[in-house]
Amino acid sequence: MARLVFGMNQSLDGYVDHMAFGPSPALLRHFIEQAQEQAGSVYGRRMYEIMRYWDDEHPEWDAKERAFAAAWRRQQKWVVSRTLKSVGPNATLVGGDLEGAIRALKAGRDGEIEIAGPDLARSLTELGLIDEYRIYLHPVVLGRGTPYFAGPRPPLRLMACERIGEDVVRLTYVPA
Repeated sequence: MARLVFGMNQSLDGYVDHMAFGPSPALLRHFIEQAQEQAGSVYGRRMYEIMRYWDDEHPEWDAKERAFAAAWRRQQKWVVSRTLKSVGPNATLVGGDLEGAIRALKAGRDGEIEIAGPDLARSLTELGLIDEYRIYLHPVVLGRGTPYFAGPRPPLRLMACERIGEDVVRLTYVPA
């Protein structure tokens, strides 16, 4: 059975914003390794549209960016959306019964499946389907934006704390 993991970069004041801060070389290396090991990713529509950036080649990319793009492209993706009619390579559109689809996905796979996007994570948290939360805490205060926990704040238990690079701390929690 697969484990569903919701992990995102977060500011000190609890917000996620991919435009406000990016990964350091050490954190990008960590994300490359993670993407190579995962059994796949489940995206909400907005996060999927942001990540589609990695489907295209960009001449300005360095070797690490190309490595992340390659790992992302190889990975199986499921996209939860009521509005999209089609999705890109290596992706499957999930509509209708979210709970049934995610339970079947979880039961039919082994390994770790990433949950990407705070709105999708809110829905899956409400259904009790997320097995682990990973907060990549950056020393940035945004004062606004989308909160990491876009909905109910589940009771959690800290399982691990790891420093990545010079200024990011990964906090790993499981439902209590």
